[in-house]
Amino acid sequence: MKRLSCFSVLALAIFCFSASALQAVEPGEVNGWGFNSDGQANPPDGNNYVAIAAGVFHSLALTPDGSIVGWGDSSSGQADPCDGNDFVAISSGGYHGLALTSDGSIVGWGSNNHGQATPPAGTGFIAIAAGYEHSLALTSDGSIVGWGLNSFSQATPPAGNDFVAIAAGGWHSLALKSDGSIVGWGANYDGQATPPAGTGFIAIAAGSEHSLALTWDGSIVGWGRNLDGQATPPPGNDFVVIAAGGEHSLALTTDGSVVGWGANDYGQVTTPEGNDFVAIAAGLYHSLALERYCSFVLAGDLNNDCRVDLVDFADFSSNWLVDCKLDPNDPACVHK
Repeated sequence: MKRLSCFSVLALAIFCFSASALQAVEPGEVNGWGFNSDGQANPPDGNNYVAIAAGVFHSLALTPDGSIVGWGDSSSGQADPCDGNDFVAISSGGYHGLALTSDGSIVGWGSNNHGQATPPAGTGFIAIAAGYEHSLALTSDGSIVGWGLNSFSQATPPAGNDFVAIAAGGWHSLALKSDGSIVGWGANYDGQATPPAGTGFIAIAAGSEHSLALTWDGSIVGWGRNLDGQATPPPGNDFVVIAAGGEHSLALTTDGSVVGWGANDYGQVTTPEGNDFVAIAAGLYHSLALERYCSFVLAGDLNNDCRVDLVDFADFSSNWLVDCKLDPNDPACVHK
């Protein structure tokens, strides 16, 4: 039975190193890899998920009907999300979780020793981000609110109403402005809260002690702690989504494949093969990816990716030999 004690000041009221929103993607199945001490990299079966979020030792997924499922460590209730089916975004913190509802209110659950799972009252919120022990929310007027642990002022966002995206890391926070520039605040001992100057950024991600940004041309920049190369992204300009974990990073490419870099002591950057992924999430030492599910049977689709393309012909040529003179009964042989 699910817990009923969800932290919210309303009657009904992302250590996700970045927030996870309901994306306009086809439902799919969740893939997990990396550290699996509590089953956090072992997602539930099924192909009906639309968003994912990864915490320290737990994970979350959102379904098309607006309900949430959790798995992994739940010692503080972090993998036991609130009941309901009106959620539109999720975020996993260190040992807490957040969810945004369809009416723009926020609910929280899990560890609440610093108030990180007790969101502010009201509606009008459009995005959420859960850090290790602090939380952030973006409002419809472009301003940011923060709550929870504030030892490095990570829960004290800058003033202003021109913000369009937020990210919460270990003990630092980031925000993207409408002009494409980035601001950072909180712990900065490795430079993780000192983003590069300039505009032209379109997405941000905050890890434990490093940060990433995606540029308009599809390239990635990184800064902050870089002992394992987690802040040194691969070259290229075909990236569309980024995620920052404990000491590793992930990116989704235009062709739907996932790449990883940084610490790999648990295999967290050894990404699965395939090019049907539509979302990614990086936890402390584990990773998740949402893979599009093909619900069609398509003639000629030899690799079951819901399309007939050159990959199918390559598979055909390497695994099949059709000679209608030798075998006129082969299904591929049709009389003219």
